[in-house]
Amino acid sequence: MSTEPPETTGNTEPGPTSAGGAGERPAGERPAGEAGADRGDAVDQGSDAGAESASGKRQASEGEGEGPAVEADGGDGEGGGDEEAADQDSAAKDGDGGDGAQLSEAEAEIAAQRIERERIERRKAERQEPLESGAKLSGKAADLLAAVRAVESGAKPSATVFSEPEPPRRPAPEPVRPPRPVAADATAAPAPEAVESVRQVLADGGAPEALAPQAAATLGEGAGDQLRADPWQLLLIGGVRPEQADGFARALLGAECGPDDERRGRAVTVWLLEQAALAGHTALELATLTAALNQRGVPDADAAVQNTLAEGEALAFQDALDAPGAPARQDDEAEEGDEERPVRVLVGLERYALAEESLADGLGRLINSAPKQDGSAEDWERAAADAGTAADLVRAVATHGLVLHTGGEASLSEPAALLHAARALGLRAWAATHSPVGRSRFAARLSETDAPGVATVAGLLSGAEGPGRDADGAFDLDLLVVLDAPQVDVETAALLTESLPDGARLVLAGDPAVLWSAGPGRVFADLLAARSCPQIASRQPDPGPLGELVSGIGIGELNQVEAPGKEVVIVPVRDAGEAVHRTVQLVADSVPRALGVPAEETRVITPGHGGAAGTRALNTALKERLNPGPGRFGGFDPGDRVAYSPAPGRTVPGQVVKADAEGLHLSCEGEAVVVPKERVEQCVRHGWALTAHQAAGARWPAVVVVLPGDAAQALSRPWVYTAFSRADRHLSVVHGVERALPRAVAEVPAKPRTTRLPVLLSTQVPAAG
Repeated sequence: MSTEPPETTGNTEPGPTSAGGAGERPAGERPAGEAGADRGDAVDQGSDAGAESASGKRQASEGEGEGPAVEADGGDGEGGGDEEAADQDSAAKDGDGGDGAQLSEAEAEIAAQRIERERIERRKAERQEPLESGAKLSGKAADLLAAVRAVESGAKPSATVFSEPEPPRRPAPEPVRPPRPVAADATAAPAPEAVESVRQVLADGGAPEALAPQAAATLGEGAGDQLRADPWQLLLIGGVRPEQADGFARALLGAECGPDDERRGRAVTVWLLEQAALAGHTALELATLTAALNQRGVPDADAAVQNTLAEGEALAFQDALDAPGAPARQDDEAEEGDEERPVRVLVGLERYALAEESLADGLGRLINSAPKQDGSAEDWERAAADAGTAADLVRAVATHGLVLHTGGEASLSEPAALLHAARALGLRAWAATHSPVGRSRFAARLSETDAPGVATVAGLLSGAEGPGRDADGAFDLDLLVVLDAPQVDVETAALLTESLPDGARLVLAGDPAVLWSAGPGRVFADLLAARSCPQIASRQPDPGPLGELVSGIGIGELNQVEAPGKEVVIVPVRDAGEAVHRTVQLVADSVPRALGVPAEETRVITPGHGGAAGTRALNTALKERLNPGPGRFGGFDPGDRVAYSPAPGRTVPGQVVKADAEGLHLSCEGEAVVVPKERVEQCVRHGWALTAHQAAGARWPAVVVVLPGDAAQALSRPWVYTAFSRADRHLSVVHGVERALPRAVAEVPAKPRTTRLPVLLSTQVPAAG
């Protein structure tokens, strides 16, 4: 691979292209800082030049912030929560800027999730003891389990709780699904006097007073007194880090403050579990958690975990570790040899633990029960015969409550055929996508009679879209096809499964090679690995050079592809400044001129928000070229492309229409959205450039993937696959990572996430073999 600068040429046409960077012809080059893009077609290729790291570089990653969620665990390079972490970081610096109580889409969704969690908690409380999934424990693990059982049984935590005998276990009652309302009121804003009380405590401790509304809302009644009594409660506020909370505590407590303070140990333990969730984990192994506590300066990590469990701020679990590849043992086999059966002890936050248990219950109900008989076997067989390549999918759905479907973009024709067949049989069939862009794209595949049956997952759960709910609070449908299933996190999956009526069918469809969900869990991957229900793999490859390139990446190969229509173009760059310049040139000039794709139909994807070629720097440069303006409303002007995040982990592309006293008016896939002015800074970013997680679930006619030299460590096969597969007609790769790109594709798979769903499923359903 050549490391010399590419030669300057004018309007040269590309030959065969290679994403690996070999064999390209020189592209028209201009100095990185030179303005204008009048000369040279940037949709050309050049010899792959070595990329210099930008001076003062900041390592880019999908999860923006301070690095891995739990340092001892290494975090998850493709870990979710990039938008949430960034927004929380901004909130920690500047505050949320307001405490209005207007009902928004985000608040409605959060309220719906809160109702579901309360329902799960009520059911959890009915269980006298947790289900045991492993061997008898001793020592530290037994102490932890005893603490959990004491807390769950309602016993008052005490210093002797770890030596108390276990109470007798009782079988868990069958869960009952209570009615759920279609909509819920938004949580009321904290009272002004409560905010003022917190503001005074923050001022006394030297913390930003702008955090007062968020702290008052998070801590609830008596927030000021709570914060003064336990300054480390500040860590419950998004974006606050332990060293910041330590400084706040020293200012308030003086000589009483120390690293061995029990309050600090508990608060840091909860904070680490929250950071792990941002990286995709639903729980952490005990050894990983204690190692991370040691790194954070907690003198007695074991005591910190025990105190956290005793106070009910976290839960501990024991999961059996069978030999790799060994089938799960039956109940009659588990009676002997329990002493030797290996187990692992996990610690997690209650919200994710309950969500995983609820999800396992719901999936078990779907798998173990027969679907409602809608149509005869002969009717289903005739429908399958007419469904073409979707025949196997239709047959599987006919007789099973849960079916998994895998494939790329071309395979979406099969869920579309299923939806049509089910509606023809009289089923109330609906499809749900991750994003509004995906909803529009899938609806275009359907007939006029079937197209109305498509919603987004968020809209379906909030009641803003979809069929609504029946008298029992369940979805008023017979079949639900969830597309973009890898993007569904554990809490969302739990809400979906618990909302299905008895006898309904659920199809989870998606591409298993893309990035996992931005939120915690890896639901689709765990289900595929469990093999507890039918799995239908589409045999329809994505067409053309882009399909060939992406298919190779999916199996770890970065192949050279012929691109006679400029479907794939490599643009080598030497540093981050040149990467930004060439990206603007591509979006504003080269792609529209050479391919006829306007700038508004092109998206830029880069590994992270920060750095010299992150989304912030790219969006600043793209706004200056495509829609210059003073940014009269929070940095935005009418016509700006934006990324709107109504809830953590969800991004909706849109465009600014106007701004007034109500807030910032957006158009998101034809829907009018008003973001209150106090939420603009937290929820809206410029959106010409996105991260791969923000782009997941959507596709555009043209995509420019920017890989500056300092992004090499952030790359992985799922990241590259997701970014490259967002393009429909054209992909430009602004390439500055040299051999790091093919190495990431060949050698860097998705980092593992710690979840409990496989173990919970194994106790409910048998493996399919």
